[in-house]
Amino acid sequence: MKPIITASECASESAGPRPPVLLDVRWQLGGPHGRPDYEAGHIPGAVFVDLDAELAGPAGSGGRHPLPDPEEFGAVMRRAGVSRDTPVVVYDGGQGWAAARAWWLLRWTGHTDVRVLDGGLAAWQGDRETDVPTPTEGDFRPAPGALPLLDADGAAALARSGLLLDARAAERYRGDVEPIDRVGGHIPGAVSAPTSENTGDDGRFLSAPSLAARFKGLGADRASEVGVYCGSGVSGAHEVLALAVAGIPATLYAGSWSEWSADESRPVAKGPDPQ
Repeated sequence: MKPIITASECASESAGPRPPVLLDVRWQLGGPHGRPDYEAGHIPGAVFVDLDAELAGPAGSGGRHPLPDPEEFGAVMRRAGVSRDTPVVVYDGGQGWAAARAWWLLRWTGHTDVRVLDGGLAAWQGDRETDVPTPTEGDFRPAPGALPLLDADGAAALARSGLLLDARAAERYRGDVEPIDRVGGHIPGAVSAPTSENTGDDGRFLSAPSLAARFKGLGADRASEVGVYCGSGVSGAHEVLALAVAGIPATLYAGSWSEWSADESRPVAKGPDPQ
């Protein structure tokens, strides 16, 4: 199953005999809360999910968006109508980061039928509604570990033995600027791979062959294993999704730079990509 779905495919499935559960995860880093936009209009039947409060645990030593408690996450998904055997489609405002975070969490906790709406809400050509649905509670029970996960030590080791991709903007990778975290730079040995280069101007993913060529150029074809990190584990999930579209398995370092850089004992590299 492809990890993404087009707007026309989503509309067709929503009108069919086995409609997907729709999750609206509109979110912007440092921006206004997504709930008012959801209430102003969303895909019919979609349930709003709050990334900061429901797709992440409290910020702290584990980073700005550490993984949520699995049981609490499961309760959120059940309230949204997610069951073990129901298809799920996730979308956001178009950037794709927040939707990818929800996609990754559901996949990591064992749900096998979840896709991201390619291009987000901007790609949707159908009607929108303002009514807030009350779905029948689902039966999804998280079983963490269905996808691999890196911690800080694992990320450091992978940067030496395989390919560790840094999904942040290149200037943050180089350490030219750091608007959020304690220090700029990157994990030693990591390769710069900005998430912005996974999509076109319309927010849709590049074709699978184009993405495969991109990651091959970064060394994915020569690596025994591929890992990804970002600032706090959100845009990194988008890069894992892009790699999945390209047919390349990848492991997320969820704590990412916000966890790594908070620990003063961790080494920091600066400057351009050695490649």
